[in-house]
Amino acid sequence: MRENTHFTLCIDEFLLKQFDRLIEEKRYGNRSEATRCLIRNSLFRTRPEQVDKHDKEKVGTVTLLYNRHERGVSEKLTRYKHAHSNRIITFQHIHLDERNSMEVLVVRGEGQTVSRIADELIRIKGIRHGYLVMTPAGEGLN
Repeated sequence: MRENTHFTLCIDEFLLKQFDRLIEEKRYGNRSEATRCLIRNSLFRTRPEQVDKHDKEKVGTVTLLYNRHERGVSEKLTRYKHAHSNRIITFQHIHLDERNSMEVLVVRGEGQTVSRIADELIRIKGIRHGYLVMTPAGEGLN
């Protein structure tokens, strides 16, 4: 386990009060815990390849929205899931209304592989919206 380093932060009083409300709402134990979480999330979103370099395995959720009646979309998704069943470990299909569906897939692998799979899924013709959320999968979580 890595050692923690202490640092001082100067912050506007109004912003600090908002932060304290967030800490209370999210039930963080203290400001340090909340700050670590925010920094980790921000770094991982902007520089996933630099966070937890020793922990190359990542897991991600890919959320897709599409019109299930649009020709070929469901079939393409099914073929893709079968072709990548070694990396797509589970998925959930949800009918949002009479036309629109949401598919949430859980993908595991090296960060570049998870990103590539998400990009390929999002590029399938007929996908209206797609989004990847990725996080370290192993011991590197601190």
